[in-house]
Amino acid sequence: MALIRPAMRLGGSPGWRSAPCRAAIFVAIGMLALAGCGKRPAKPPPAPLDVTTLTVEARDVPVSAEYVAQTQSSQAVNIQARVSGFLDKRVYKEGSLVKAGQVLFRMDQKPFQAQVDAAAAAMQRNQASLQVATANLKRTRPLAQLNALSQKDLDNAEGQYEQAAAAVAQSKAQLDTAQLNLSYTVIRSPVNGISSYAAVAEGSYVSPQNSQLTTVSVLSPMWVNFSLSENEYQRIENDIAAGRLVLPKDRNMLVEIEQVDGSVYPFTGHITFTDPSYNAQTGTFLIRASVDNPKGLLRPNQYVRARLKGAIRPGAILVPQRAVQQSGQGHFVWLVDKDGKAELRPVTVGGWYEDNWFISEGLHADDQLVVDGGQRLSSGAKVIVTARNGNAASASASASASAPAAAASR
Repeated sequence: MALIRPAMRLGGSPGWRSAPCRAAIFVAIGMLALAGCGKRPAKPPPAPLDVTTLTVEARDVPVSAEYVAQTQSSQAVNIQARVSGFLDKRVYKEGSLVKAGQVLFRMDQKPFQAQVDAAAAAMQRNQASLQVATANLKRTRPLAQLNALSQKDLDNAEGQYEQAAAAVAQSKAQLDTAQLNLSYTVIRSPVNGISSYAAVAEGSYVSPQNSQLTTVSVLSPMWVNFSLSENEYQRIENDIAAGRLVLPKDRNMLVEIEQVDGSVYPFTGHITFTDPSYNAQTGTFLIRASVDNPKGLLRPNQYVRARLKGAIRPGAILVPQRAVQQSGQGHFVWLVDKDGKAELRPVTVGGWYEDNWFISEGLHADDQLVVDGGQRLSSGAKVIVTARNGNAASASASASASAPAAAASR
């Protein structure tokens, strides 16, 4: 109709109705229709995706376990007054390091010195009586043998001697007690350590009810305590039984301490004690490590991290954490097969540390694991490997096992 209407407006000439004209029109329309229904060009295939891979390798991997721990003095000594009396003076500086034998407090010595003097006088009196009894016995014994004195006289002399000797011994014991009590008025530290605050003020009367004066805590060695749950312990025992975890000889794990600022403490220690029973409230048991602390860098009740080293996972497969993805069916990874195509592989993950996973099942040595670029892949997609990161096992020199402390300590 678009071709007919203009012809009618040009004067209504019937020439357009002629056969040649109609044929030309139909040919043009047919050509346009054929042109509009022509076959579209084929869509080009998707371009290969760029990925970064590494070669999976099974090897023995050193592993460690890390726990939140708290320090404890290996010997915290309560300094107590052994006698009752007035506290004259605090000699030490609170919070300072003290030496064994250093004076910490002094008590009023006058009443105790008076007791010493009285005991000494009593002893002197009894010693004089013993001398008289001894001389009397020496005179009586030969006379009794000559029948110049009766047996009763000899028995009396011997009895007086024995009584005098016993009185001397008793007075000597009383003198020793008085001198000992006098020495207790000078209160010294029995160990080298860090002192605490003074619990009793100067001038206070010290009695059995308030005899606690202060505390001195030994700094070296320092104990480091942490706890392990029953589930963790059982999991480690299962790994050892299955050969997935090997501990050092005699299960002597090395304990490394990480301080609150993230720095590593310069001295290492070893596990020295494990609680034989579980805590009924928490379901955990206590593990204690001992570490040298000659410079006093660690203080009691300080929170640190205890890192246990020495265990090995034989033939382990360790991969970067970013290479492992998760769906509703579980964890999976992407591999590059021998044809250069993406392959989805379900895996079973084990313990992890920092940016690495232990893979228990699903991967084998020499698999080409996709590390970067796996989020865009689909099964069978063509990929181009733009970089290779060596092998998975060397991606991390060491990693964390699941609590080898349990096995090391039992």
